[in-house]
Amino acid sequence: MMTEEEFLKLAKLCRISCTPEEKTALLKSLTQVLGYVAELNTCDTGSLPTCNTVLENPRTIVRDDTPGDVLSRDLFLANAPAHTGGMVRVPPVLKGEQ
Repeated sequence: MMTEEEFLKLAKLCRISCTPEEKTALLKSLTQVLGYVAELNTCDTGSLPTCNTVLENPRTIVRDDTPGDVLSRDLFLANAPAHTGGMVRVPPVLKGEQ
């Protein structure tokens, strides 16, 4: 079962903001999903062959790459945790001389 503290930590990491009612519903749903995953762990799959796909005739489904509606810069930056000069500011990922 997922605790409320774990949910709040996950919500912060995912940047999810929700009302108390939504939090209760999400916590219930996540707890159910984790319960199903735990149930799958009880299945003995050692004698089954490795399976890369469940489709009999796998094929890549491709759609046309067409542009759609985009957010305005201001709306996009309003959703970013930090921004500078019209760009999203991210923490450094490489250490070294800068």
